[in-house]
Amino acid sequence: MIYQASNVFRMVHVLARWLSPLIVLLVAIQTHPQNAGPEFPNPGNAHMSRENQRELGLQAAAQVYQQMPVLPDNSPETQYIRQLGEKLVATIPQQYSWPFEFHVVAQKEINAFALPGGPMFVNIGTINAAANEAELAGVMGHEMSHVYMQHSAKQASKAKTTGMLAGLAEAALGATVGGAVGELGAMGIQMGSQGLMLKYSRSDEAQADAVGAIILYKAGYNPQALADFFKTLESQGGQTPPQWLSDHPNPGNREEAIQKEIRDWPPENYAGNSSAFLKVREHAMGVRAYTGQEIAQGAKSGEWAAVNKKNGAVFSPVSANAFNSNSPATSSGSSHPLSAVSLESVLPSPNLRMADIGAVKLEYPENWRVIKPRKRGEFLTIAPEAGITTDGVGYGVMLNGVAPPKGQRMSIDDITRELVKEMEQNETLQPVGETQPVTVAGLEGRSVTLQAVSPFTGPNGRHQKERDWLVTVPQRDGSVIFMVFVAPESDFDRFQPTYDAMLKSMRF
Repeated sequence: MIYQASNVFRMVHVLARWLSPLIVLLVAIQTHPQNAGPEFPNPGNAHMSRENQRELGLQAAAQVYQQMPVLPDNSPETQYIRQLGEKLVATIPQQYSWPFEFHVVAQKEINAFALPGGPMFVNIGTINAAANEAELAGVMGHEMSHVYMQHSAKQASKAKTTGMLAGLAEAALGATVGGAVGELGAMGIQMGSQGLMLKYSRSDEAQADAVGAIILYKAGYNPQALADFFKTLESQGGQTPPQWLSDHPNPGNREEAIQKEIRDWPPENYAGNSSAFLKVREHAMGVRAYTGQEIAQGAKSGEWAAVNKKNGAVFSPVSANAFNSNSPATSSGSSHPLSAVSLESVLPSPNLRMADIGAVKLEYPENWRVIKPRKRGEFLTIAPEAGITTDGVGYGVMLNGVAPPKGQRMSIDDITRELVKEMEQNETLQPVGETQPVTVAGLEGRSVTLQAVSPFTGPNGRHQKERDWLVTVPQRDGSVIFMVFVAPESDFDRFQPTYDAMLKSMRF
């Protein structure tokens, strides 16, 4: 696939490496000498790789598209927010920047949030409430600063993670699989009655205010606008404060702190209100928007996934490794499939040989490669050379393992269901049919067929569907070994006999 399936699994298995509590380095915003322009601070070390932060952010962003009404990319609001966002991103030093991307949620309440790695969402209500472009840029700069300072990742390193699939499967290839839901929870990210919610500390807020002011200043806006927007939020509080205020606790004397931060910065000819802002705000006033309560009800019924798809609001993220050209692509939104490979170059040989990979022994085609994990938690892959791409695997088999949290017992049905749920969070990977029993080495496992998009085009040069066959097998210690057999839908029947033979040969 593009490797959508591999991408989802990678999101699952890399997370367990970060489950242990880690030391957090809190970085204070540097002070500036009088009359000197502000400089961005070093964001410090979150003890979580940029790749993992990006993967988790994409995981959460995909949930937003499932549980909230999102405007399509071609809407005037989204186009404007992206142009404004790109202007703000351009101020950030390249070595500290992220592949930011911008989306608009059709929600009446004032809110905006940025996820680890760069996905950012701005409510229609925020556009309507801003008095001018500088205020809107201010709240966006503040949210971008949370990503810049890696606040969610630092929070995760402090948290005690209790994800559904956070245990170690030592017997299962020595691999680990972490629950993305648990890891996101450790980062203070969860889906609630008002949609996606993030939790920040007062220290985080003070840092985001300071960095956000720098972003505003360097983008040509008066940084005072950031303080002005907070006044707007507080004035609309009443008995029920805006969600943004509940997610972002006031560090105390917020406006005064911002004014003190910026008072010695050299004055500039700040940008005034733009006609583009006035035009898009007028248009936004007429866009159908929903209350948080309506959104929560729609999420329960699965309404928003269907509405977004109908409206053309499809989550197509920038490559998860757009900032790292030396690492393979992991984005499920790749729009550049590889040319079709010749079937002869990937067809399995009828001659099989035995592979002893520790917890598992099985036979495999002699013309395929066994690619062992480079590090703990990765998949073991058995595939033809031509079936492996920088995006993952288009033909072949992947193996890994998972275990429930220590001291807990989960049935094979429970663990299989959780694995499928993780895969479903990627919009391009969907189960086809019901889960079925399957016997492997005398053990009763489970079999599920899923569908995605192949990284290889079909004979006509267009995208083609891919079949991903998931097989889970319980072990005596409560862990589960699982395999994913992959091939384009049109070719899968040619590979099925080999896949069946591999399963039949398995010994634990």
